[in-house]
Amino acid sequence: MTLLRRYIRPEDWTPAGLDGLEDKALEVVRSNNHRSVIAGPGSGKTELLAQRASYLLQCGVSPRPQRVLALSYKRDAAFNIAKRVSARCYAEQAHRFDSFTIDAFAKSLVDRFGQALPPEWRPTPDYDVVTQSRDPIFRDFFRSLTPPASVGTAADIMALSVKTFEKRWIVSRPLSTRPVPNPPPGDWAADQFWQAWLHGSARSYLTFAMIGRLAAHLVHTNPMVRQAVQLTYSHLFMDEFQDTTQVQYDLVKALFLGSDTIVTAVGDNKQQIMRFAMAMDDPFAAFEADFKAQRTPLQNNYRSSPDLVRIQEILARAIDTNTIKPASKTAASVTGSSCEVWDFHSVAAEGAALAGYVASEMKAYKLKPRDFCILVRVRAANYMKILAPIFAGAGIQLRNESEMVGEVALQELLGEPISEIVIDLLRLVSAKRAGRFWTDCLDAVCFMRGLALDDDDARAKVAAGLDKLSTDFAAIHSEPAASHAEAEAIVRMLIDFVGRQHIVASSPDYRQGDWLAKVIDAVTVHLEISCKAAANWTIALDVYEGEHAVPLMTIHKSKGLEYHTVIFVGLDDDAWFAFQSQTKEEMCGFFVAFTRAKQRVIFSYCAARGNRAGIAPLYTLLNSAGVKTIAKKST
Repeated sequence: MTLLRRYIRPEDWTPAGLDGLEDKALEVVRSNNHRSVIAGPGSGKTELLAQRASYLLQCGVSPRPQRVLALSYKRDAAFNIAKRVSARCYAEQAHRFDSFTIDAFAKSLVDRFGQALPPEWRPTPDYDVVTQSRDPIFRDFFRSLTPPASVGTAADIMALSVKTFEKRWIVSRPLSTRPVPNPPPGDWAADQFWQAWLHGSARSYLTFAMIGRLAAHLVHTNPMVRQAVQLTYSHLFMDEFQDTTQVQYDLVKALFLGSDTIVTAVGDNKQQIMRFAMAMDDPFAAFEADFKAQRTPLQNNYRSSPDLVRIQEILARAIDTNTIKPASKTAASVTGSSCEVWDFHSVAAEGAALAGYVASEMKAYKLKPRDFCILVRVRAANYMKILAPIFAGAGIQLRNESEMVGEVALQELLGEPISEIVIDLLRLVSAKRAGRFWTDCLDAVCFMRGLALDDDDARAKVAAGLDKLSTDFAAIHSEPAASHAEAEAIVRMLIDFVGRQHIVASSPDYRQGDWLAKVIDAVTVHLEISCKAAANWTIALDVYEGEHAVPLMTIHKSKGLEYHTVIFVGLDDDAWFAFQSQTKEEMCGFFVAFTRAKQRVIFSYCAARGNRAGIAPLYTLLNSAGVKTIAKKST
């Protein structure tokens, strides 16, 4: 039987797993009001939320049976917060912490209660989620419409932008205000689209934004659903709040505005890079006005060296003049300049110089390949095609982490819970000596099975099971998988050991739709590829995780990550083609790229790739921060 632990008195609680928090962060952890937390790069926002969850759960501020809810923009962020909380709390406490992406949470509401929606807005129970590009879908839909004369002409419909149709018309307003009386062409077309996708065939089709609108309408028309959610959750965390869309924010408002649930929104308005995906212009201002939230900026930067933080402040003030002065809490560990712009005449010279630089820095500072990152603005595959063979010639493997494995991006795959447990178990069962893999696997399996830390009998059974799994695996799969079928059998064997139902129970995103199946397929394919030409399991698993490869990725994929040295390739007009039309968002992207680095940032420009007149403000900004541009001669 699991023992329920006594609550800690709030005055006796201290942060666990770290030396301490800055005063403002500790104030947020203990707060009992709505907070808008501006957490700059390297401020430890995930740790802040984990410590707040620990405080609420361990001190009974969120009393049983109530729970704490965390909503994140991305899957990996949702998983990372849950993982951090599980390391800070006892299992029975951590199990009262729910971490979802906000889209997955909205979908769970529609899946559970959607049949209570009014008939005109009720999707079929087996609706499909559409995630691919909608541009051709919208274009074909426009062609099929014949508007009444009171609305306009077919030409008026065809003049609508497929790029903005969903944001501007389909999900632009709550469903309670639809249909629109005397609608303009855009609203009329949007109403036709809703009805076609909800009721035009045997199965409904929805985007995540449409699901969000349905979830909010469900709450609006069914007060009992709202009350049930409010009674369940005493506190709500909103992570990466700067990327929140109007649809998502309206759902949060519908659920929690005016309730006893205390909301903590955390993010950085200077890192807003998702406006193309319908992010609000200023969600912090809206939240502070609606919820009367108290704005609390964090000052400390635990990631970057003092000189990089000095440059970051200059970049930050170009985006937000009200930004507070950050304070670096990390010492410089390299000699020479912390940031430079390198000019090249040819891509060959550029690639050779960058590869040579990485090789020399690894040797000089005893760094590993994954201490570096090659960042690009767009078209990662194009840069990979040029740079990979040059780096290989210098004995360095380059890996495109934006590459898709089936329907899952490689970088996203590596952070998936099911991928992590499969690799952890493979490390254990294929190792001659278990070492740290034993404890990691025991804790992970026990967590997924919901076992308390003091449930000695149950944990002993898991330990015995791991021993048997190791013996069975060695007898059948002593060598890396030689085929897709063998990789599939290995993945199935390991999932069956943990228990699919336990994996689903511990990972909210796996509870709806076919995401779990897609991730399992991607794990299988990536494992098969990683095993090819691998002499043993250690090599295969290192390849799987990219242990000996320098990652190459886009800015958007780098969000939330950090590296000793960041090399940004392509500081030119071609890569930053939207800079003049979307200056603020592009400035935020530039800021995100710069702030991934702990010790050094190198910007690379190649004249053969394009001009830089269009992004001259970026060069002016770097120059004002004392960043030198160095002409690199061909070798």
